[in-house]
Amino acid sequence: MMQRFFVLPTQVKEGKVHITGNDVNHIKQVLRMKIGEQLEVCDSSGKIYLCVIKSYDLKEVVLQIEKEWKNDTELLSKIYLFQGLPKGDKMEFIIQKAVELGVYEIIPMKTSRAVVKLDVKKAEKKAMRWNGISESAAKQSGRGLIPRVKEVMPMKEALAYAKALDILLIPYELAADMAESKAIIKKMQVGRSIGIFIGPEGGFEQEEVALAVSYGARMITLGKRILRTETAAMAMLAILMYEME
Repeated sequence: MMQRFFVLPTQVKEGKVHITGNDVNHIKQVLRMKIGEQLEVCDSSGKIYLCVIKSYDLKEVVLQIEKEWKNDTELLSKIYLFQGLPKGDKMEFIIQKAVELGVYEIIPMKTSRAVVKLDVKKAEKKAMRWNGISESAAKQSGRGLIPRVKEVMPMKEALAYAKALDILLIPYELAADMAESKAIIKKMQVGRSIGIFIGPEGGFEQEEVALAVSYGARMITLGKRILRTETAAMAMLAILMYEME
């Protein structure tokens, strides 16, 4: 598989791509790529470039653009995953798989039943690591952009952040009407932004669900079985990917 890198649109000019930062060392020292070798570049605005390495120094790799085309790997709707903080390294797994399934942005949440407690320094380090995992997953899965993982938010702050989205969904084990849940998903229009709220181990408190509903979230069910937090996130994203692809 051809190596893929992400840049900002400002790094593309006059038929060339200028790669800087950590990717310079990755190209030279890790991949040991040579002048004349090909790679792909995404500019995170919908364009992909087939390039060859023209030159490099300690701070920059200069690529010559050979071919350009429009990225078609993104879903037509932007999906925001609001994920209650799980235990251990489950968040890393959730981020990796969510990116593969087409999520646009991931927002980790503090909720009442979340066991994990992060102080400011730990939260910053976690956010850096989580964004690195997102980037790796985006490269592996052929995404045209790197989904951002935001720093951890309290649930009320996350709901305020989600208020600008078109549709909010909250899978909840006490929601029982599968027919209504199917109807809600089927009626969603392609192109609208969607926020999905997933609880941590132990799920949401009833007060948290009521708060989400007060912000406009629709309760849905994912079936009669109780799903783990990481399973619920993947099931919800897979359903939406199928509907929005």
